[in-house]
This record gives sequence, structure tokens and C-alpha cells, in this order.
Amino acid sequence: MPKRMKALAIAAGMGCAALSGVASATPAAPLRPRPPPPRRRPPPRGGRLQHRADQRCGPATAAPTSPLLAQDGAPATTIDPNVGLPIDGRFGLQPQVTKNGEFAHWMHNDVLVPVITAICVLVLLLLAWVVFRYRRAANPVPSKTSHNTLVEVLWTLGPVVVLVLIAIPSIGLLQAQFKPAPAGAVTLKAIGNQWYWTYQYPDHGGIEITANMLKEKDQVAPGERARTDADGPRLLAVDNRIVLPVGVPIRLITTSNDVIHSWAIPAFWMKLDAVPGRLNETSFTIEKPGLYFGQCSELCGARHAFMPIAVQAVPRRSSPPGSRPRAARCRVRSRRRRRSSRSRVPRVRRSKPPRPMRPRRSPVRRTTWPPPPNPLLPRRAPPGIRPAPATLDNKP
Repeated sequence: MPKRMKALAIAAGMGCAALSGVASATPAAPLRPRPPPPRRRPPPRGGRLQHRADQRCGPATAAPTSPLLAQDGAPATTIDPNVGLPIDGRFGLQPQVTKNGEFAHWMHNDVLVPVITAICVLVLLLLAWVVFRYRRAANPVPSKTSHNTLVEVLWTLGPVVVLVLIAIPSIGLLQAQFKPAPAGAVTLKAIGNQWYWTYQYPDHGGIEITANMLKEKDQVAPGERARTDADGPRLLAVDNRIVLPVGVPIRLITTSNDVIHSWAIPAFWMKLDAVPGRLNETSFTIEKPGLYFGQCSELCGARHAFMPIAVQAVPRRSSPPGSRPRAARCRVRSRRRRRSSRSRVPRVRRSKPPRPMRPRRSPVRRTTWPPPPNPLLPRRAPPGIRPAPATLDNKP
């Protein structure tokens, strides 16, 4: 019996040793946590149908990798070399993209320039005629004429008529430039600083944007963005452009934080001073999409020439062809609902309750003038008849 117990103990020890050896030879792999399920992204604002279409067909354009691209990956707005920026060797004003600018461009080219040219040519011809006609050889004995009434009247009334003809369109242009913005205009507030611009959209949540000039490649520090040809001309390109809609009135408000600046874009026929502690206001409407450049037009310090302005005018989003605006669709639906409700529910005409009978008023007795004679009073004799003398019989 003791031998059997000893053999059983030896066998059990050998089995335990074998199990421990196998466990040390092949260790068990640790349990890995399950990865969390992928989170579903919410569909874009376009709706679930547009989201599914994008998943099937893929995005139309790549993700924006440049600040020149829109947030939805739209292509960058290209620069028109003939509109919105200065051109070397050009003589005259820039092409205008606003109503006031077009009127001012016409007035400059068709009114002011011909009038100035005619006056200069006339004065030059008069001087040449005086020099040739009244020279010493042709006129040895000078005239002693002191004045001429006809000539004095002509050279007084002539300039007056010319100034009146120029003043009529000029006053209309000045009035149009400072016309208040209508209802529904987009408000842009430009704040001048030394030497950069800060912009705000007060009607759209108070968005604030700071625009600085882009430097050249040999002027930037490591890690900074340098100017490229797609950004704009030298000394006019900025890191953040101002985006404004086309065909919508713009209310421009200018002010300054330090010294006097001036917000000016030649293509808009726009120049408005930014004065510290004061708000100046004007309005304009852009009629053509594109990129337009300007700069500060008031001497404001050492870096006055490094305050450029860049405006990107974009067209408004139009509804697809054949569709109606949201307000029109709502009106049509409300009309249909009214018609359907009228056709389903018969219209019951309610009879009005009878009016209560008013008591009949008695006729008003009208008195005549003169009043009838009183029988108690003595009667007066008619005119022309002498009354009888008083006697004892007819005494009152």
C-alpha cells in the first residue's frame, strides 16, 4: 500500500512538470480589445440623396489645397489681365464694373476730356494770333483801346455756360455716389490699421478677417507663404481676399484705429476715407464677377504703399432651371391647400340676424319767423295808419 501511494505521487509530479513545460514553451497570446465601430458621418447640407450620389460617383473635384480655392473645392477665380488691376502703359481709367463707375467713365472720356482739349486749343490759338498780329513789325503804332464791351461779355458768359453744362452731370454723379444703401444690402466694414486692413461682416455674425500684403519669395521667412502670379500683381496681392456678391447692393462702412486711411478700388469708382472715431458710409453694386485690386490712397505712414486691397466678386447661387424659389413654392402650396379645402368642405352661408326695429321718431316742429302774434298783447297798427286817439272806451 505505501508503495502504491508513492508511485501515484511520483506520477502526479511528473504530469505537473510536463504541463508547466508545455505552458512555458508556447505562451498564450494576450486578448486584444475589439476596435470601436466606425462612426457615421452626418450627411452634408445638401441632403441624404446628394450624399448618396457623392458616395456613388465620388467628389467632382479634389479637396482644397490652396487658399485660392473655395471651401467646397471649386476652381480658383482667375485674374483678368484687362480688368481690376493696373496695366503698364495704359492711358486712361480702368474698366468700370459699377453703374457709378460707368457714368463717371463716360463723363471723363466724353465730356471733360473734349472740353479741356477744346479750351487748351482755343487759348493756344488766341495766343499765337496775338503774338503774330500785334508784333512790332506789323503794328508799329500800338492801339490805345482800353476795353471792348462785346469781348468782355463773351469771355464772361462763355466760361459760365461751360461750367453749368459740366455741373449738371457732376452733381448727379455726386448724389449717386453718396446715395444710402437700400434694404437688403450686404454690409462690409473696413477698418484701417498701420499697415493692414481688418474687415467685418456685421450682418453675418460679425465675421472678422485680417488682410496683409503677400511678400516676394526673397523676402519671406521660412514657413511663410510667398506671392505667386495667381495671387495677384506685386504689392497688390493679399493673404485673405474679401468676398462680395455680384448684383447685390453693398453698404461700405469705413473707420480707422490709428491714423487716416482711404479704402479705394479704381474699378468700383470707390474711394472712401477711414477716419479714427468716425464712420463713413457709401454704397455700390458690382455687376461683373472677378478679382479687383486697390490700395490705401491716403498717406498714413512709412509703410503706406504696403496696404493693398483685394476683392473677389462671386455670382449668386441660382436655382436650377425650371425650379421656383422657396417663397414661390410655399405660396403655390398654400393656394393648393386652400382650393382642396374649399372643394372638400361645402361652404355654408350664414344668414345675418334681423336688425332690431328702431322706434320711429316724431317729426320735429319747425317754428317760423316772425312768430305769430299773441292775442293777449295789444295789436300794433300797420305802418302808414295813424292809431286812433286814446279815449275812455279804448283805454288799455
